[in-house]
Parts: sequence; structure tokens; C-alpha cells
Amino acid sequence: MATFTGSEDLQGAQFFDVNLRGARFVRSDLSGSVMRGVDVERADIDAPWLLEGKSFLRINGVDVAPFVEAELNRRFPGRETRHARDPEGLREAWAMLERTWAATLERVAGLPAGTVNVSVDGEWSFSQTLRHLVMATDKWLGKGILEEDQPYHPIGQPNVEYETDGLDMSVFSTAAPSYDDVLDVRAGRVAMVREFLAGVTAVDLAKTHEAPDEPQYMVTTLECLHTILHEEWEHHRFAVRDLDAIQAERKG
Repeated sequence: MATFTGSEDLQGAQFFDVNLRGARFVRSDLSGSVMRGVDVERADIDAPWLLEGKSFLRINGVDVAPFVEAELNRRFPGRETRHARDPEGLREAWAMLERTWAATLERVAGLPAGTVNVSVDGEWSFSQTLRHLVMATDKWLGKGILEEDQPYHPIGQPNVEYETDGLDMSVFSTAAPSYDDVLDVRAGRVAMVREFLAGVTAVDLAKTHEAPDEPQYMVTTLECLHTILHEEWEHHRFAVRDLDAIQAERKG
């Protein structure tokens, strides 16, 4: 099986009568791709940024992006509030997110021991997902908004492929912590966001800071909070997807 990595530049490549059945594309840029007369039965696409920047996904002439967005909002009530722009709206958005995660944590607590450490198809386990959200909070609230010199908890789980150039990776532990420890640190970070939002004002939201991943750019407090909300909802979706897969496999 041929494998193509970042060292190969396939921009503008053309594929005619090629069999890509079962091919897997990970962290690949397929924007602007044109497919004609293709068989996409059982294709599985995950594009978290589908509607960012007014992008679209057109299938048989129909832009399906708005339908996908509406369906995700239906499946995950409260998700639609992640774009709130005023203090009260942001507080409500976080409260709804907390309730959503609380229900999922309760679900996980009722599953067999070890479920939180199961990886589905090479993705992060449930425990690793919570650790990543610790890192995301530290990055966008601790570093971005609060401008702390060293905001990162060692239990955090960075995305190595994306974060290597922007983080001092030595601050993160390589040892796998216990799930109880993960829950404890995660709860602290959730409370930290809640407490920040409790006192945030419209003036605060407009303040600018160096972007934690690209300090040559400036971002507002509101943009940092939107990033946190986006991370939370997307990773919750991933976590639920994988929990469903784990339970389905056990039943099957």
C-alpha cells in the first residue's frame, strides 16, 4: 500500500480511473478538490472547520454544509451557542457545555473499567481527550488571555503534529496519569473558565493579546474564548462518536 506524507506535494494532481477504495486521508488539505463521477458510498469525512470562513461542501450541486451544521446542533443541544459574542451569552454557552460534559462523564462512569483508555481507530482515548482540553484551556485562557508565563499543567495532552512549533513540549509529562487525576485537573480547568466568564465584561472581550501559537499575530479575548468553545464541542463530538463505536463493538 502506497503512503504519501508531507514530503510529497500533490497540489493540483489529477487522478483518472484511480482506485482509492479504503484510502485514508489524515491531516490533509483537500480544499478545492473537484470530484466527478466518483463512487463515495460509505465515505466518512470529518471536517471540523467546514463552515469556517464561509466554506462549503458541495455534493451533486448541493451545498450540504448548512445541513451538517443544523444536524450537529440538533444532536448536541447548546452547540449553537458557541459563537456567543456578549458576556451573558458566553456564560450561558459555558453553562450548557458543562451540562453536556457532565452527562457524558456520567455515561462513561457506567461503562466497563478501562473504557476511558480505549483508542478507536488510532484516535485519542476518552482520557486523552480530557487531557487535551486541559491543554487547550491552558493555552487559550492561561497563555492567551491571562498571559501567564507558564500556564501549562503537565497532565495536558498537546497535539504533537500541530503544537510542536508553538509549545515547549518539555512541560508535558510523558507518563500516562490515572483517570482520577485527569478528572481532577480537568474539573479545575472547567472551573477556571467558569470563574473567568463570571466577571468578564464587554470591554474585556475586546482586549487584544499575542496569539499563543503565533505571537506575531494579535487576537481578542473573545476570539480566544471562541477557540476554547470550538475545541470543547468538537472534542465532545469525537468522544461521543468513539464511545458509540466502543459500545457497538461490544454488543456486536
